[in-house]
Amino acid sequence: MNHRERIGKQLTHIRESKGITQMQLAEMTGYDQSNISRIERGKYNVSIDIIQKVCDALGARIEVVE
Repeated sequence: MNHRERIGKQLTHIRESKGITQMQLAEMTGYDQSNISRIERGKYNVSIDIIQKVCDALGARIEVVE
């Protein structure tokens, strides 16, 4: 599993634990549902800015480990 897939899996887990659908998350972020799906499957080389917007919508944090 690569980094994109790990991040996507974590975002999926957070979204589902909050009872939010991909469509609802898309509406909350202004991104297309198909892009949310691609992010969650690790099939989209997404920018940090987009990840931050998704995390903000989910009430999640990004942690950078040094």
